[in-house]
Amino acid sequence: MKINAAVTSGEGKEFDIREIELQDPKANEVLIKVVASGVCHTDMVARDTGITPKPAVLGHEGSGIVEKVGSGVEHFEVGDHVVMSYVHCGNCEQCLTGHPATCEQLTPMNFGGKAQDGTHRHYEGEDELSMFFGQSSFATYAIAHSDNIVKVPEEVDLTILGPLGCGIQTGAGTVLNNLKPEFGSSIAIFGAGGVGLSAVMAAKIANCEHIIAVDVHDSRLEMAKELGATHVFNGKETDNLVEEIRELTGGGLHYAIDTTGVSPVVKQALQSLRSRGELAIIGVGSDFEMDLMQDLMAEGKTIKGVIEGDAVPKVFIPKLITYYQNGLFPFDKLIKKYDFKDINQAFKDSESGETIKPILKISQ
Repeated sequence: MKINAAVTSGEGKEFDIREIELQDPKANEVLIKVVASGVCHTDMVARDTGITPKPAVLGHEGSGIVEKVGSGVEHFEVGDHVVMSYVHCGNCEQCLTGHPATCEQLTPMNFGGKAQDGTHRHYEGEDELSMFFGQSSFATYAIAHSDNIVKVPEEVDLTILGPLGCGIQTGAGTVLNNLKPEFGSSIAIFGAGGVGLSAVMAAKIANCEHIIAVDVHDSRLEMAKELGATHVFNGKETDNLVEEIRELTGGGLHYAIDTTGVSPVVKQALQSLRSRGELAIIGVGSDFEMDLMQDLMAEGKTIKGVIEGDAVPKVFIPKLITYYQNGLFPFDKLIKKYDFKDINQAFKDSESGETIKPILKISQ
């Protein structure tokens, strides 16, 4: 079928919306009319680097309505409202023990450019276009495997739900699924974008005593306070951030989350921990140096990477929606909507910090 999709043709190239061909769903797949899709930092990384072959149709925070089901599909039917999330194999040790976000095939399946069966679904003439995260939701229609879609209540605004499939799930899940902070503990979130602010809201749900947000944008720090942060620090304006956090918390943090991937910030987060404190890394970064004795081992600290909030989407996303419906997880405050045709502007506003969580309105 003919669809409209935002195609990026090479590293760092802006998106061009054009007509392409999308194949019908195969066994265990569904065709989804995409209503909206979030813009995530991972889309920027994929656009600007070689982690996904080009040309490609990106987008991995899609929400929409099931239009057709392939053979073997159970639990979904035409008309269902769904959110699309990441792909996992379902057969490796990590998947089988309830940790599909660390699936042994996660990288090739989500970034390799092909569907779960190893073939392509998107074509422009005879040329293959790469698929992304098993969905490619920057398009009017998407093909997804039934294992990586989640049915959601029809009474909730479908246009806002896509980011639950990645960014919001990552921030909230890191707190609620992985760190699991004890009642009355202290936590700091370094980076108050969509992922970080989702972690702030989750920390409030977990009843942390100190919920600290660190960022360089005052507007985001104000939003953090509105969403549950008890204290905020502007990293550019605080002379000794580590000392101030340790003094505020009576000796250091129990937990910290870094969403920035910026090495000096990661080091600040690690040094702000008290003995036996835990740091979760969820930002995309590169090289990092530390004093193993002073910064880590001597105080029995833990530093670990967390992917997709260690979430099982079919379980966790409905929980987040329930929290939202009960007024405990107001993630809609992070969102600004853009028309699909303004996709490149949405990316620019996200990169500049003007918009916390852009969402593209794709189909009515």
